[in-house]
Amino acid sequence: MYVYDEHDHTIIRERVAQFKGQTQRFLAGELKEEEFLPLRLQNGLYVQRLAPMLRIAVPYGMLNSKQLRKLAHITRHYDKGYCHVTTRQNIQLNWPQLEEVPSILGELAEVEMHAVQTSGNCIRNVTTDQFAGVATDEYVDPRPYCEIIRQWSTFHPEFAFLPRKFKIAVSGTEQDRAAIRFHDIGLQLVVSESGATGFTVLVGGGLGRTPVIASVIREFLPEQDILTYLEAILRVYNKYGRRDNKYKARIKILVKAKGVEEFTRMVEEEWAPIRDSQTLLTDKEINRAKSFFTEPDYETADEAEATALLCSQAENNKAFSNWLSRNVTAHRVPGYRAVTLSLKPTGVAPGDITDAQLETIADLADNYSFGEVRATHEQNIVLADVPVGKLY
Repeated sequence: MYVYDEHDHTIIRERVAQFKGQTQRFLAGELKEEEFLPLRLQNGLYVQRLAPMLRIAVPYGMLNSKQLRKLAHITRHYDKGYCHVTTRQNIQLNWPQLEEVPSILGELAEVEMHAVQTSGNCIRNVTTDQFAGVATDEYVDPRPYCEIIRQWSTFHPEFAFLPRKFKIAVSGTEQDRAAIRFHDIGLQLVVSESGATGFTVLVGGGLGRTPVIASVIREFLPEQDILTYLEAILRVYNKYGRRDNKYKARIKILVKAKGVEEFTRMVEEEWAPIRDSQTLLTDKEINRAKSFFTEPDYETADEAEATALLCSQAENNKAFSNWLSRNVTAHRVPGYRAVTLSLKPTGVAPGDITDAQLETIADLADNYSFGEVRATHEQNIVLADVPVGKLY
């Protein structure tokens, strides 16, 4: 997973310090509610009917055990002992005290986490398949491209105040587990006949009050062009998206109003003069992003032997057999599987997870899955790299 460099650390430390001062001024009556509103939204803080809610960013759903233990501490110390995994792979605190939010952000920064751009009319968390990198039907690992888009979109001055919130999902697999057709922009990684990597670009999907399936506006976009093309789409949306009615402000409404062909023409026209700009991706930059998503130290295993072992164990244990069929997924590396931990017990809100459960999952990750987990769109947790011999 991506590891912060000194630039990342500096930016987040400065943001925490800024918001601490802003919150203190608001609580002292020096900032009006309408003045504090955009400042708190930039830091993931909502003020709801009963209490504030803080949404914590989990880029493309990836967490390590150190971060899980920090979240456990935060939920125990600053909240009511639990947090919530969202449908966009983020984490929410539902009961923090407003005056303590800067301290929470400071603690998150210690483990390379933040709440930047998790709310407000900006580009939100970029999401992907929870089995990215290990899926058997994967063409290209989408995580490096998610990270490139995350870095490009964070604090982008041109897209800090869009007509409405904006969501991007990337899929690199045959099966669309990232739900790209229901996002403002959906990107499907593809490989051409010549072996070149690129994207099929879909725009204008969404759920909510007006469910819409996204439309394809470009069948194949070379990977080097992804940021300039995204920039062109967002510029068109920023210029022509409605700002008079928040229920009609999403890009899906604009695409429907203009028609797919006309919207595509507008994007292509906007793209032409910026296609070869400094935002054009180089092979060096793509490889830099890929370097963060290296394989863990897998052990060599015989898949036939592993499968035979599972069959034997399942034959003698009905509960284990059921768990295998429902919670265990095939892995591209022989002798490994991905395990889904359900966060949907009867009588509990889907996605809620306690401080004790967070610590238990951190232990499971360290013992069985190289210290990493993924949050999923289905509001569950995945251990992506479990040896077959340790499943039982």
